[in-house]
Amino acid sequence: MYLGIDHLVLAVPDPDVAALGLEQALGLAATGGGRHPQLGTRNRLIFLGDSYLELVGLEEPARAGEHPLGGAVRAALEAGTPGLVSLALAAPDLRGTVERLRQAGSPIGEPVAGERTRPDGRVVRWLAAFPPRLGPAEPPFLIEHELAGPEWGDEARASRAAQVHPFGGRARLVGLELAVSDPAAVAADWDLAVGVPFVPGPGPDPLDREARVGEQAVRLVPPTAGDPPARIGILGVDGGREHILVERFGCRFVRV
Repeated sequence: MYLGIDHLVLAVPDPDVAALGLEQALGLAATGGGRHPQLGTRNRLIFLGDSYLELVGLEEPARAGEHPLGGAVRAALEAGTPGLVSLALAAPDLRGTVERLRQAGSPIGEPVAGERTRPDGRVVRWLAAFPPRLGPAEPPFLIEHELAGPEWGDEARASRAAQVHPFGGRARLVGLELAVSDPAAVAADWDLAVGVPFVPGPGPDPLDREARVGEQAVRLVPPTAGDPPARIGILGVDGGREHILVERFGCRFVRV
């Protein structure tokens, strides 16, 4: 049903500063971004193949508050808790997926069109469907990109697949671990909203839950004192074999 984790949405005070910091710390380059006129936000994108980290900041807070995703970014930044606010799953047939989910009792919303204007003036478009609430402990939203143009056409995707980051190699998103107060309840919410089932494990804690989404893993675990609520795993496909661990805006990034 899903190709994998499409992207992770990270609320940050300044996307350019956040992108530079991650490049210096992890050797990952931000190569895309732009403005969301409808959301009142702007972003920088760190592509990891066709998955990416989206670093989102506010441009027009009032407008941002009118949209589910913009509102989640605004709430996190105004609360002084930047970091992961949601994630998106890549649905190749979004309208059909939403119809099937809603027939099965999902509260997912109807698909809505979105777009972003790049600095070069070109427009990137997509469809997205949102659950009733967004948050790190809430189900993800769904997205289908328009497979054309400067970011999702065949040439752009082929170039992205071969992209060499500053650390010296290609990189891929391999997994996400979320610390939540009740992993079983969160897993049930995911199953109902987006049809992703979790199973116990893989660790020794009986409360842990894990799901596979495409080639990636999502793990739900109880909170641990001193650990950030979100841990993001990134694989260095070639080059830069050293293990790097960095904590930024409430997330732990691990590149291996």
